[in-house]
Amino acid sequence: MKNIWINGIMGVVIGDVLGMPVQFVPREKLKDAPITQVEGYGTYNMPPGTWSDDSSMSIATLDSIREKKSIDYDDIMIRFVKWTLEGQYTPDGVAFDQGNTCMEAIINYARCKDYKTCGKTGEWANGNGALMRIMPVCLYSYVQHKNGKTTLEEAVEFVQQVSALTHNHMRSKMACGIYFFMVQSILDKEGTLIERLQQGMDEARKFYKSDKTNIVEWSRYGRMVNLSKFADVPEDEIKSSGYVVDSLEAAVWSLITTTSFEEGLLRAVNLGYDTDTIGAIAGGLAGLYYGYNNIPTGWRKIIIKREEIIDLCEWVEEEFYVR
Repeated sequence: MKNIWINGIMGVVIGDVLGMPVQFVPREKLKDAPITQVEGYGTYNMPPGTWSDDSSMSIATLDSIREKKSIDYDDIMIRFVKWTLEGQYTPDGVAFDQGNTCMEAIINYARCKDYKTCGKTGEWANGNGALMRIMPVCLYSYVQHKNGKTTLEEAVEFVQQVSALTHNHMRSKMACGIYFFMVQSILDKEGTLIERLQQGMDEARKFYKSDKTNIVEWSRYGRMVNLSKFADVPEDEIKSSGYVVDSLEAAVWSLITTTSFEEGLLRAVNLGYDTDTIGAIAGGLAGLYYGYNNIPTGWRKIIIKREEIIDLCEWVEEEFYVR
């Protein structure tokens, strides 16, 4: 499948779907009864194929890109409000599993209509609620930069500003920026997945360390500077919490210690705790590298509204593709 939007977005959705039924389940419990396929019910008592906030916010962002043919910050926030209040961009018309930081920002926007100030800025605004939904913006920024329509700085700014709509702390914005550089390297570079992700990390390091004010926040991601070394970190030293640094580490570690989409996503989800989001973050990168057609058929077919999501990706591909 050459459509990068289908590969990346469906990777996010499938990771979300795989992890959602066991969200908050401790790792120790999953060791006794690991996830091996897409299941249902569990934490939120939803049927198999149900996706949660990670996918809803990603799809809302993608739909905004389709309609506005650009990144329109106000329009993205308006769609987040409709998701929260009206159940748009959900499998069954009901929004659930909203993170606190995202919800506060969405409520702030509904009241003040100012995308520049609605996002949280403090130390506690470093959950994974921006990173989990950033894939469509990374793909948009990648295509626009690849086609010479934006500078690299402008491409990263799109990513960081969409993070800031809810998570307006540099640590979260940097995580989304690192993810963008990894997306770019998966699509542009050659070699194994760990080799491409390393090149992405190297480019992110060059970009962020060029500004000395980023040094402290960059240090938070220090374990991933050398991915070959990071791959040797034992599982019990990988945290699968909702903290953005932990989530990015857990997702990347799961991918660089496995050799297929299925194996990587099962490793990510079976780390436990924030399973849907770590699955979504890992799934987006894995989908871009392995491709939609290399996702297990049973996993693909069970996704609720799968054809609608694919149609949306195809519409966006018609407008935004590498020329």
